[in-house]
Amino acid sequence: MLAPGFLSWDEVDPARHPFDAASAAQVVHSLGPARCVPRRPDVAFADPVMSDWSWGEARRWADAMSHALMEHYGRWAAGWRWSHDEGDFDGGPVGHWCCPRDSITTPEETLTRVVAALCEWRAWLESLAGWIEAYPLDLDTVEDDRILWDRAARNLILQVTDRTGCGSGWHGHCHQVLTWFLDRWAVAPGVAEELVDRAIGGRFLSWTGPDDALVDDVAERLAQSLRPADRARSAESLPDHLERWLAVRESVPWQQAPDSGADGPVTPFRDGAQEDIRDFDGTLDPDRARGLLTALELLRADAAPDARLGFGLLQRWQRHLLGTERPPPLRGRPAFAKGGRERYGITPGLGARLDACLAESARDPARPLPLTARAARAYLDVCFFHPFDDGNARAAFLTLVFVLAREGIALDGVTLLRRIAFSADEPGDALVLASYIDTHLTETRRRAAAPA
Repeated sequence: MLAPGFLSWDEVDPARHPFDAASAAQVVHSLGPARCVPRRPDVAFADPVMSDWSWGEARRWADAMSHALMEHYGRWAAGWRWSHDEGDFDGGPVGHWCCPRDSITTPEETLTRVVAALCEWRAWLESLAGWIEAYPLDLDTVEDDRILWDRAARNLILQVTDRTGCGSGWHGHCHQVLTWFLDRWAVAPGVAEELVDRAIGGRFLSWTGPDDALVDDVAERLAQSLRPADRARSAESLPDHLERWLAVRESVPWQQAPDSGADGPVTPFRDGAQEDIRDFDGTLDPDRARGLLTALELLRADAAPDARLGFGLLQRWQRHLLGTERPPPLRGRPAFAKGGRERYGITPGLGARLDACLAESARDPARPLPLTARAARAYLDVCFFHPFDDGNARAAFLTLVFVLAREGIALDGVTLLRRIAFSADEPGDALVLASYIDTHLTETRRRAAAPA
């Protein structure tokens, strides 16, 4: 996932992720996207050509650069585009980058901005770490040290207001920074989110800086709400998020998903999956793109109306994704994702359980469900069964494409389906993904029907 608003403290803590600012320019210039920087068209900003370029080629390039930086440095690097106000991501602390339209010009200028924005984001994280570490805190002594928790929270709020300028969406990053602060001092992540929500109480607003009284009240409420029992559990006691997903899976009201798939097959005016692979993955690594394109061609050949989806098909495609001589096996040990926040366990009959879930992606007249729901569910099944040691996000994407292709549907765009991560234990995420599929499908139908 490229959105920095979802980063955890473990993922951004400078103490855990080394960085050498002096070599940043060399690293950026060595990455695949640096060799194919798009050029901004010579038209007015209001021209539709500029909008199409900015939201298409330019944004895909920026996403590819984010992905490449994350692969080199770690997930923390996703924040290099978190600009002030209404840039790529709302309400961030970065001033050297705005958005593809404004920040991508010539290749050299663009890469210079990338380096400057990356270093600025890293410097901000190091500054935050200094403020967080200013007072060594311990939940066991919170009753005696509330004034220190209060003072630390107040300082962090003021740092965020100063850095973001309190423009559009600044309060989202402030909320995140306060949860980072609690996370650093061993407050359980779910508890931290809840306590920060309560302390802020919806009182921080876009384009409005909080006065001293409000800052003091939020910091005091947060400090006063902490208890020794809020301590996070050890890594060994993490729940099995596969089992959580299987429970959530049964509770989601799948029949409520929007259903543009009911309108039957559609042939797009362009192949969105193929284009995205060429533009995004090809920018990252040509070999990666070639493997994905081969797998895409195979899955479409496999997508007969009566084809049964299961682990065997996933293996057939995954061999090309990973470039292995043989189909990769089902994982044999617990897997982790999202910076270690989700753990997917090993249970008896793992492969059979996955096959049974994926089989439910087929149309069933006895239990009809929208195609968007069945495609979203199969995607999430692959994400949370996490069947392979590597490449599961790509496998999930191909699974979704297969479920649609089996019913004669292809999309002319897939951006919403490849740049966002979902949580195993959040029921709402499943219908959000189904709505994203429906959005792309609706737009595909509209453009396919438009006169040439």
